[in-house]
Amino acid sequence: MIERTMSEGILTLQLTHGKANALDLELLDALLREFDATTDEVRAVVLTGTGSIFSAGVDLFRLTREGADYVRVFLPLLSRFLRALFAFPKPVVAAVNGHAIAGGCMIVLASDARLMADGDGTIGVPELLVGVPFPTAPLELVRFAVPKDKIQTLIYSGRTLRPRDAVAAGLIDEVVAPDDLMPRAAQVARQLAAIPAETYHLTKQCLRAPTLLRIDQAGEHDQLAMKVWASPDTHAHIREYLSATLRK
Repeated sequence: MIERTMSEGILTLQLTHGKANALDLELLDALLREFDATTDEVRAVVLTGTGSIFSAGVDLFRLTREGADYVRVFLPLLSRFLRALFAFPKPVVAAVNGHAIAGGCMIVLASDARLMADGDGTIGVPELLVGVPFPTAPLELVRFAVPKDKIQTLIYSGRTLRPRDAVAAGLIDEVVAPDDLMPRAAQVARQLAAIPAETYHLTKQCLRAPTLLRIDQAGEHDQLAMKVWASPDTHAHIREYLSATLRK
């Protein structure tokens, strides 16, 4: 599910969860445990995927199959993980090896540095096309990471972008040749890890505090979003979306 390697204080977590690294209860729980269990030995973290996919986002097939009861457990866990990743005190580098869609894109946006391999991989936030509203945590990550003048277009259009277009849209910091992705990610991780740990932590904490406060004050919005995510009508729309996507 997750391959863990350590070199010079840089912890690399490679998602190996099926073909698409789809986000489900098990993968989110495993990721949370990895971040909760980090020790002082870990100076920075690199997150990457497998093959041509970083993460295709939420496992929509399972969500529609298992229904509302699954959603009521999954959605809070997703928000909890994204918050934990966003608030992680040490540097996190996303090494995006391929497609990073919806929830996969959110993992990238929560990271401190965002590198993407050049090629056919795409990244974006097609939640509205899928038929689901953004819970507070994912929406706040978009607000934090993406330039203000790009947010509405990205969200309302649901477009997924190739690497160089993703840089222009603010989803990615840097495009890297595929063979150079992991060496470059390690280099960036080492550069960030060279900053004194407490200095980095306090600065990151201050930069992200307003976003974290809004996430923690979600309240009614997340309750309303949960109702939509758990609705049979929403699941019917998701099935239609999946069917149309697979036909393409």
